[in-house]
Amino acid sequence: MNATALTPLFVRLKLSLLRNGLRQSSGRKAVHIISLVFALLIAAGQFLGLVLLRGNAHASTVTVLLAAVLAVGWAALPLFFPGGDETLDPTRLVMLPLRPRPLVGALLVASLVGIGPVFSLCLLAGSAVASARGAAAVVVAVVAVPLALLVCVALARAVAAANTRLLTSRKGRDLAVLSGLVIAVGAQFVSYGAQRLGDAGGLSRLAPTADVVRWLPPASALGAVDSASEGAYGSAALKLLLTAAALGALLLAWERSLVKLMTTPDGSTLSAAEPSRKGASSRPGSRLPSFLRVPEGRTGAVIVRSLRYAWRDPKTKAGWVTSLAVGLIVPLLNAFQGSGSIYLSLFAVGLIGAQMTNQFGQDTSAFWMVALTISSTRDAYLELRARAVALVLVVLPYSLLVTALTAAVLRDWSEVPEALGLSFALLGALLATGAVTSARLAYSVPQDSGYKNVAPGQAGLAWMSMLGGVLVGAVLSAPVVILTIWLSGSASAWVVLPVGAAYGYLLAEAGLRVAAPQTSERLPEILGAVSKG
Repeated sequence: MNATALTPLFVRLKLSLLRNGLRQSSGRKAVHIISLVFALLIAAGQFLGLVLLRGNAHASTVTVLLAAVLAVGWAALPLFFPGGDETLDPTRLVMLPLRPRPLVGALLVASLVGIGPVFSLCLLAGSAVASARGAAAVVVAVVAVPLALLVCVALARAVAAANTRLLTSRKGRDLAVLSGLVIAVGAQFVSYGAQRLGDAGGLSRLAPTADVVRWLPPASALGAVDSASEGAYGSAALKLLLTAAALGALLLAWERSLVKLMTTPDGSTLSAAEPSRKGASSRPGSRLPSFLRVPEGRTGAVIVRSLRYAWRDPKTKAGWVTSLAVGLIVPLLNAFQGSGSIYLSLFAVGLIGAQMTNQFGQDTSAFWMVALTISSTRDAYLELRARAVALVLVVLPYSLLVTALTAAVLRDWSEVPEALGLSFALLGALLATGAVTSARLAYSVPQDSGYKNVAPGQAGLAWMSMLGGVLVGAVLSAPVVILTIWLSGSASAWVVLPVGAAYGYLLAEAGLRVAAPQTSERLPEILGAVSKG
């Protein structure tokens, strides 16, 4: 089958997958529509902001660097954050009689269907409008914008295809934990650099960097628009040629990766099939440390299972490690700059507390074994409570550590009780909202793909669960925030600590009791949602 016949088929396949994912429930459809509207509103705002840069002396600097950042995001983010669909996973196409070259063209076009490409198109189009001056520049921009978008998409697919075997193996997915951590930590240092840039002369300091980046695809496409605006038509043509060459190289690399996936046996798990399993029980993560005592019965079993997932499941581990690292870096980095606050330690609690959302999704299809043990509201309550306790066993000492280290760097211990009180209140609120979203907005975490964290059609559901849970949790913490502001600087400020701890406990208990009957009643729907991937 040639590319001309294959491309419409893959586009229809992707649209069908998205449409069928939305047919599962009206609630899921509403969540997807809301997330789509929000994404388009943000994209429109970004487009308008870039258009307003038109005529600014530093417009070309901003647009060129934005294109470079966009390309980095396309290359890295699909590997570690929610997204993707079945049409973009080449391992699902291995048994089909398809040739790699037509397949590359069909997958490339299918990849342009979705919120991500539309968002990127708005940024690139806004950047072109900000840079283009004159008829020649407009003509160049008409070619440069789609060319830059194709390079971004081809880069993402080439990287994903090259790493498919690595990320779908057990050891490879463990390496993804480190990669995700590097990205998360790197983002904090980028933020630090942006703050320093604003204090030390503004965008003019980025001009030398932009002069280099504008020759690197896909930023070179927008660099071509700026060159055409200045009348340097030879330079503009060369930059467009570089972008086109980069697209061709990426498509060739992508094709070779597909050939390898379709013709080479997968031996990534051969080492796991060793006949001898001696010493398996002594591997790290096979049991909890001896100093950690848990109660007998269902509660203890669920706590052990949850902590073992956090240690042994690559995707769960990635979320935990990244949250722990970033939650520690943000307050400490700001404290070392001299602009920090003890209350930034709340950021750490917020990141870890968000792990409470979608508790059943990490079980995937194995959740049916848990579902068999839930026959009443009481069973559901015990299950959710034990999962919350497993989270608390990590968050409590972690929040104490982050708060103490931040206070030590700032050399200010006077506000530690208030910060801890707020942390405990926020933790309780996140446990409450996480329990409810686990029951109402459950989604699948696919295990058959190293670069997908949400099943097709559930991305909007995932973002709504995460963001909705965090935002509602922050609102529920408002009474303790008001109390902290009211008692700030007084001798009675220490009262915030016990009040925050008690309030957090009551919130968590209320959330668990609200979520328990919903979990018990919605078990079939939850099981269907988490088993989708």
